[in-house]
Amino acid sequence: MIRRLDPETRSKIAAGEVVARPASVVVELVENALDAGAQTIEIEVDGDGTDRLRVADDGRGMAESDAALAVERHATSKLSAADDLETVETLGFRGEALPSIAAAAARLELTTNDGGPRGTRVVVDGGEAATNGDREKTKTVSPAGRARGTTVEVTGLFADRPARKKSLASPKAEFARVSAVVTRYALTRPDVRFVLRHDGRETLATPGTDRFSDALLAVYGRDAASHASAFDASREVSAAGETAAVEVDGALCHPEVTRSRRDHVHVAVNGRALAEPRLRRAVADGYGTLLPDGREPVGVVSVRLPPAWVDHNVHPAKDEVGFRDADAVAEAVEASVRDALSTADLRRSGEVAMDLDSSLAPVEAASVFDDLRVIGRFRGLYLLCEAGDELLVVDQHAAHERINYERLREAVESAGVDSVAVDPPVTVSLSPTDAALLDANRDFVERLGFRVAEFDDGSGTGTGTYRVEAVPAPLGRPFAPDALADVVADVASGDDTDPRDELLKDLACHPSIKAGDDLTDDEAARLVERLGSCETPYTCPHGRPTVLSIDEETFVRGFGRRSGRLG
Repeated sequence: MIRRLDPETRSKIAAGEVVARPASVVVELVENALDAGAQTIEIEVDGDGTDRLRVADDGRGMAESDAALAVERHATSKLSAADDLETVETLGFRGEALPSIAAAAARLELTTNDGGPRGTRVVVDGGEAATNGDREKTKTVSPAGRARGTTVEVTGLFADRPARKKSLASPKAEFARVSAVVTRYALTRPDVRFVLRHDGRETLATPGTDRFSDALLAVYGRDAASHASAFDASREVSAAGETAAVEVDGALCHPEVTRSRRDHVHVAVNGRALAEPRLRRAVADGYGTLLPDGREPVGVVSVRLPPAWVDHNVHPAKDEVGFRDADAVAEAVEASVRDALSTADLRRSGEVAMDLDSSLAPVEAASVFDDLRVIGRFRGLYLLCEAGDELLVVDQHAAHERINYERLREAVESAGVDSVAVDPPVTVSLSPTDAALLDANRDFVERLGFRVAEFDDGSGTGTGTYRVEAVPAPLGRPFAPDALADVVADVASGDDTDPRDELLKDLACHPSIKAGDDLTDDEAARLVERLGSCETPYTCPHGRPTVLSIDEETFVRGFGRRSGRLG
């Protein structure tokens, strides 16, 4: 039943629904559909979402009286008193978002049916613009034909708020945000069938089988889904003398399936999908040393704990939640992921071969390490070198990475990014979000050396699969076609970095010497000499040090000697 909130409850609620962009409207409408027990949710977006948004579900609809009240401010079916805030288990508990959406849109149409012989249509429409710039809203209620469920259609979003509309990104970028929201829920709620259409074209469809693997298959394709393991775990946490069970389940892709950013770690808390950085980090930490340096995992993790241990009311846009003991929850997630991976079959394909001969070839430039002598190795990771009164410790991977990076950068600066054809072309599956990002940044991605065509399976709908016909190949070293997803994410990240530079850093890393690789005496000497000739020899391209120095005085103090060898 829809009811108006009393003043005391209103005063304890965060600052209302924030309709900042089309994606936030989608969040609210999808969460209301999930709260209504929907098994299928269909989202349609025209343009950037300000022209038209439509969300339809097959959940519990509303009777006429509730539907009419649902578009009124401070009316909700999810709270009855202030105390309910402590134990709320629904997603849209701040009050239905419909009034806020209606206030921001030129027109909102709600069509719903609770299973009766006929449904109800409620339209909130704007008339002539008022003196303050807003339109006077009118509400009409009428009978309508509809099966059980609810459809909300929003048109003219921000039509009367030009400043807000101008603050939006490009239409393609705004749709990418919508796609990211829907993808997050489609993965964390595999029991619900999600369909997303953009300008009449289907860009995402999940089956709603209640299996994380099937949702991963729909979003990331067969390669990722076939290298994923489902898991579930339960752990006890304590805070302030109280104990609670933390239930953790989901699916984790094996370490050979990675991305350059943590955006592909999808988490949910008590059913709410979140871009929660603390839990995302806990998932990545659970992988430990299984991940290559600079790579992030792909996975879905759903966390459930007693409602009183979670505060969903800490952020107006519901982007974050608060925990009674955030450290304990993060530790439970990390331990659950670590244990799940310890029993998974993580056999991996071989690494890219090293190219020591070309990268360590002699150079004309002087080396700052001309007088350095390699005297030993430690744990297959570090070269021990004597340099006057100092002991230098060289990280062989970081050193080789720096050498490769500067060689690649020099080649690109002099001749640009070469491409090589991929024959036959390789198909690569992108998530709906990455596909939208590629569409928004295609020109730049192609300037980096990729040539990509959308794969057409003859159905007339988008498949999220692309034919990679050419890849960047600086210095004749081709990128793998599946690096496309990483490059798209780097280009679209908005960081103040040159995507070409990020491309070269990634390319320099993969063929570089790995931990545990044994070098001959000659290779070790050439590595150090070549590092010394680099423009920036003391850090790798990602900023980690390549060389640590230990002077003789350190040994004198440590061994309690009066002086060193030289006095």
